[in-house]
Amino acid sequence: AHHNLSSVVRIPLGHAKCQQQAPNPTPPPAPETMAATPPAAAAAAAGGAHSVFVYGSLMADEVVSAILKRIPASSPALLANHHRFNVKDRIYPAILPVESKKVAGKVIMGISDAELIVLDAFEDFEYVRRRVQISLTDTSETMHADTYVWSDAEDPDLYGEWDFEEWKRVHMKDFLTMTLGFMDGLERPEPKTRVETYQSFMHEHEQPESGTQVES
Repeated sequence: AHHNLSSVVRIPLGHAKCQQQAPNPTPPPAPETMAATPPAAAAAAAGGAHSVFVYGSLMADEVVSAILKRIPASSPALLANHHRFNVKDRIYPAILPVESKKVAGKVIMGISDAELIVLDAFEDFEYVRRRVQISLTDTSETMHADTYVWSDAEDPDLYGEWDFEEWKRVHMKDFLTMTLGFMDGLERPEPKTRVETYQSFMHEHEQPESGTQVES
């Protein structure tokens, strides 16, 4: 049941950051593009700030606060044509493009460049940051945001549909402890990657019943 954990390829944290933060210079948008920018997107982009659509553990303010040391402004949002999967041997979800599916989450706004780098490190090599269009649940307004998509689109370990309320009830306490440990480790000379931190934590806290797969 644990072969997947042991077979994960580990890369240094620096590599994870480089992978997420690869330079991607883009020319200034044309005037007509700027004119078409929805108000929320324009506001979120002010001052070089980013908007990030979150759909898993980062929907919990406690986890966001542990990572960013604050709770940014947010709004409920929907990401169309994607599905939120369970991942074998993980207690956090993955999303991938799936036609006609929707993922309910929220968009956190006003994320600085430095905070985005920390989020990249937290998501690690399992995810890639992508620019997507989302719709705000309260107003149906559309805007662009970054989100983290599962890096392996053909991963055989994805199944079912991940449930946030179940995660909060069953796993959030342990996940928050792991997250605090990861953030503390970032201050050390040779920090562990988030995946390494997760694997070590789950191994240390493994219970006999934890091997039972929850049916979706």
